[in-house]
Amino acid sequence: MTKRVHAKYKIDRRLGVNLWGRPKSPFNVRNYAPGEHGKNRSKPSDYCIQLHAKQKLKGYYGNIGEKQFRKIYQEAVRKKGDTSENLIGFLESRLDTMVYRMKFAITVFAARQLINHGHIAVNGKKVDVPSYRLNDGDEISVIGKMKDNAVTLAAIASNERDIPDYCEMDANGLKGRFIRPPRLEDVPYPVSMEPNLVIEYYSR
Repeated sequence: MTKRVHAKYKIDRRLGVNLWGRPKSPFNVRNYAPGEHGKNRSKPSDYCIQLHAKQKLKGYYGNIGEKQFRKIYQEAVRKKGDTSENLIGFLESRLDTMVYRMKFAITVFAARQLINHGHIAVNGKKVDVPSYRLNDGDEISVIGKMKDNAVTLAAIASNERDIPDYCEMDANGLKGRFIRPPRLEDVPYPVSMEPNLVIEYYSR
């Protein structure tokens, strides 16, 4: 479980964006970095821009640890095709990402908790690993007592986000299907993501 669950919205102000597009983000009120000099930062270097892009992408997916994120990057490099697109495809193929995309949880942090506590099944089998890699056509479902939980039902009813076309969800059955890994342009990020800069950061 991430160490930053209770301070997740501090990431917004530090990175200077409303990372998840949520109405209660503190960035909506104070759109500058925290600290005494938050409003008066100097022009960033190329390295700083690349680091910022990496932190933004890591933060969006639940503040993935550096070791795990680097491993995903290395997989993206080894796979044929565009490395940036491969990176996004791998991140979107994570189970916690899909639980979030299908609106079974209101945040990616809540999605990770739902999985850790054994409330999610893949193809009918319980999976409690948030980083589990999904394959095309895999079915994700909410199981156990969380099927009737008010928090789960409220997340599904929320109109904060739309479900992207690379997955599908049956709200009545509390299940969905991962159709395919998306391209960057298919992912409904609330802010601009630059995986190409992340690749540049690791390629230094």
